[in-house]
Amino acid sequence: MPQDNSALSIGRSASEVDVVVVGAGFAGMYLLHRLRKLGLTARVFEAGSGVGGTWYWNRYPGARCDVESMQYSYAFSEELQQEWHWPELFSAQPDILAYANHVADRFDLKRDITFNTRVTSAHWNAGAATWTVGTDTGETVTARHVVMATGCLSSSRMPDIEGRESFKGRTFHTGQWPHEKVDFSGRTVAVIGTGSSAIQSIPVIAEEAGRVIVFQRTPNFSIPSRNGKMTPEYEQSWKQDYARRRAEAKTMRSGVLSPLNDKSALADDAAARRENYEARWKLGGTYFMQAYNDLALNKASNDTAVAFVHEKIREIVKDPKVAEKLLPTNHPIGTKRICVDTNYYETYNRENVSLIDIHETPILRITPEGVQTSGETYVVDDIVFATGFDAMTGTLLKIDIIGRDGTTLRDKWHGGPRTYLGLMTEGIPNMFMITGPGSPSVLSNMMVSIEQHVDWIVQCVDWMRANGKTAIEADLAAENAWVEHVNEVAFRTLYPQANSWYMGANVPGKPQVFMPYIGGVGAYRVKCDEVAAAGYAGFHLSGAKATAAAAE
Repeated sequence: MPQDNSALSIGRSASEVDVVVVGAGFAGMYLLHRLRKLGLTARVFEAGSGVGGTWYWNRYPGARCDVESMQYSYAFSEELQQEWHWPELFSAQPDILAYANHVADRFDLKRDITFNTRVTSAHWNAGAATWTVGTDTGETVTARHVVMATGCLSSSRMPDIEGRESFKGRTFHTGQWPHEKVDFSGRTVAVIGTGSSAIQSIPVIAEEAGRVIVFQRTPNFSIPSRNGKMTPEYEQSWKQDYARRRAEAKTMRSGVLSPLNDKSALADDAAARRENYEARWKLGGTYFMQAYNDLALNKASNDTAVAFVHEKIREIVKDPKVAEKLLPTNHPIGTKRICVDTNYYETYNRENVSLIDIHETPILRITPEGVQTSGETYVVDDIVFATGFDAMTGTLLKIDIIGRDGTTLRDKWHGGPRTYLGLMTEGIPNMFMITGPGSPSVLSNMMVSIEQHVDWIVQCVDWMRANGKTAIEADLAAENAWVEHVNEVAFRTLYPQANSWYMGANVPGKPQVFMPYIGGVGAYRVKCDEVAAAGYAGFHLSGAKATAAAAE
């Protein structure tokens, strides 16, 4: 264990710690574990009553990960990898939450987590090079570092529809689902939205409800997950080879080990291409987008994949008019996070399911009895809002963050998020972000990206301690260069052609900036390692003496 440097320590009382961590999802839990290994004190604040982050909040029917479970799991502990058993290939929310709790209990993490508490403010103290962190319970904590492990999809967004508060029935948001089971038996349910959470929940709700009315603004591409029970043979194939497979996944663009086809879609003739797409469709999941190497780069290639999926939707959905409404036509496939489903398109063949295109008949208002469109008023018992999140920046901007010289994060990001490596932002010293804007983040296997960020942050904090540094801050020139690079790489692809939450397009008034780094997990990791090896190039570092002099 590294020796504690008392000159740099800010105390060991309950209100003074080395690091404050905001969020007890997979990022916050692993960070706490790593900090303890270094002998650093930490407090984790979590708004929920338990660990799990997105898997604590998103309990809607059918909630399931789109990365297979043998890969959507921690790699830091070989014992943990070997002992845990996933029941399905793509495990459901209850199983992922059970895994999170198992990790928290196994490593005794909960004793340093304060639940049911939101961080409301974080103010930088230049003289002491510390943060003063405030919570909604009135507690104040001082820390050398603050790490935002708040997640990318943690601020659910309710739509701005007139009369929403007037509805007399039950309302739900998929991102804030009740902890107890919701019974839809025999009820008429309106589902507003057709993004990932709707695509997963609609088939499950439809099996129980008397009637389901789906209000669709924009159809999304979805690929069957082909989920199934975890077989002992498949589980052991991973557990016997975890070290090599994990290492290889870290070099992949998405952080997911998947069967890649290293050629253009245009290199195959129509028959060979269709055969390949058919094989990928049967394989299922996000592997479909690995059918060719240029689907995200070449519109002509992407069009071939779009045509295939359109054909599949027309085959599955029996009513031709409904099928046409379900065809995504306003964005290339994959430029919004591709959805993964179980019987989504098949659900529209049920007699109790209706699809309303709100481009044709817009929603005018919500009434006490239901949903009124320009064509009809639908009387319903329940409304499910599957309307997504203020992604990547929403939770951070809800906190009153004031950095150096009165710099606020809200002002700094008024035109969109600006970071260096997605880890820090200039003007806000000693505050790190895990999977923040400007990192691969939501374009990757989040578990791989989380572990990489946590490891980098912990190593940085340890290096600072060993080298007598009390403050670190992103350099403005380095930040500007990184933001330019993130946008340059994004606009080499088809991604910006979609009005997606990657761009903030789902939130009215939010700046339209492509937020995640599309250059890939492997390339990004190399860049981060180079920066660290060069003594944290692109960051300003200062020591205790320099900090004290600056305060005088």
